[in-house]
Amino acid sequence: MRENGRNSFAWRRLLPLALLLGAGAAVAVLGGHRYLNFTALAAHHSWACALVRRAPVATALAFIAAYAGLVALSVPGSVLFTIAGGVLFGAWLGTAYAVIAATIGATAVFVAARTGFAGLTARAGPQLRRIEAGFRKNALSYLLVLRLVPVFPFWLVNLVAGAAGMRLSIYLAGTLFGMIPATFVYASLGSGLGTVVAAGQPPDLEVLFRPGVLLPIVGLAILALLPVAYRGWREQRAAPPTKAS
Repeated sequence: MRENGRNSFAWRRLLPLALLLGAGAAVAVLGGHRYLNFTALAAHHSWACALVRRAPVATALAFIAAYAGLVALSVPGSVLFTIAGGVLFGAWLGTAYAVIAATIGATAVFVAARTGFAGLTARAGPQLRRIEAGFRKNALSYLLVLRLVPVFPFWLVNLVAGAAGMRLSIYLAGTLFGMIPATFVYASLGSGLGTVVAAGQPPDLEVLFRPGVLLPIVGLAILALLPVAYRGWREQRAAPPTKAS
């Protein structure tokens, strides 16, 4: 009976994460992704811009809530929302609103994952525990790199960070500051392409991979990894030399 109680408690802890992922899957199955494209953005461009002029605060809050919900449900479409933020609010405000919204939504997934997966690594083998310890030790640097250079999907980073038991304060800092460069690029793109979006033509999303944009972001990622490399070098020097047999 006691063992069954433990298992039941573990399953209940996974409920918040399961609800978020299930709701995201439902949105995809019901076709919600069909509205997350440039055709839909162009169709509602004039109406949305007029709404921003009439009620800028309410529109900004609605944008943040919708964007945060999209991220919390792990539904693809954050790039479109970021560009739409630039179209509607300009580069600076669009960046601020998108970063705030994405941080809120990502934190919801992170907290749900950390709650659901808490203690699972303690039951795993020693190798996985060493990986977890290393990630915790350099958590901020690793997370900054993953946010600055989005090699892995945004939702996957949220889940892994939660499963590793990262501290919430570190997660918030790494997510908030790590997203700013790429978000500003896309919001600036949207700010300068209002007429293109209104005409229903998708902007060039490959702008992020142009050398003039990508190289500074990669440079920031390398700077974020320098503390990890330095700490590893110091530990290697401090380690006692191994005696030859």
